[in-house]
Amino acid sequence: MSTSEGQGTGGEGRGGPSPFTEAEVARTTGPAGEPELEDVAPADIDESVVELEPFDKLVLRSRRLPESRVRAILEALLLVSDRPASVEQLHETTGIDRPRLQEALKDLAGQIAERDGGLSLVEVAGGWQLRTHPATVEYVRRFLRVRPQRLTRAAVETLAIIAYRQPVTRPEIEEIRGVDSAAVVKALLDRRLIKILGKKEEVGRPILYGTTREFLEFFALKDLSALPTLHEFHELSEENQAILEHEAPRPPVTLRDLTDPEFGRKLEAASPSAEAALAELEGAIAHADRQVRSAAATLGSPTPAEPPDREET
Repeated sequence: MSTSEGQGTGGEGRGGPSPFTEAEVARTTGPAGEPELEDVAPADIDESVVELEPFDKLVLRSRRLPESRVRAILEALLLVSDRPASVEQLHETTGIDRPRLQEALKDLAGQIAERDGGLSLVEVAGGWQLRTHPATVEYVRRFLRVRPQRLTRAAVETLAIIAYRQPVTRPEIEEIRGVDSAAVVKALLDRRLIKILGKKEEVGRPILYGTTREFLEFFALKDLSALPTLHEFHELSEENQAILEHEAPRPPVTLRDLTDPEFGRKLEAASPSAEAALAELEGAIAHADRQVRSAAATLGSPTPAEPPDREET
């Protein structure tokens, strides 16, 4: 008998009837037929949407805000904005008068600059944007693990032609560059630095291209009028030529330099050879002038155009 009971126990352990009752199984797994959570629709646990304050009341309340509070509100809005915020957008959000906003933005930009911190407030792409200070770029890039965005020479050339000649077609771009520019134009479109403006009314209806808002943001330009003029390019070219011709160019003059009483002494010490050459030139001119006057007095001629005769002297 004992042997048969042991065999029965061993049979149960090898896949026979369960040693647990149905009640014990039900207490562990729950009632039969209970649906899984994936099959259950979630309950609405969010509160109702809060109604925004009417804009006219917002305008009245904003007029009582002190200037410090206005700047604090603007700083918070610009911090959470991922795009440059225009004065019109800020007005619609705060109800603050546009001239007051413009003045507060300029004051805020000055205060942020005086902090000498890691941020700067700049006017770019028709709006205002908080940006990391240029001095922190290396560390920000390392923290975000991003590569610097650089354009190839071909991309810069094509982008410059489009910026200054827009709206412009691809054949016109290629006529100026002298090479096929299809791949470069496609890359600039993918980067959203240029966009399609339409089609030109001529044979073939070529596509017209122009710059985008992202172009202004990329180059930190307020608008297209901030692009340097061709005259400025010409002056820059002359300046570069002067730097190449002279190994030690004169240091640039700034308003801070002009207010420095030591600036004159520093400038003179920075270019002694130039001052010496100028003095030598002035001395040579004065000596030549004295010789001419002496020769004129000897010949008795008011206009000593010809050199004096050796035999007469």
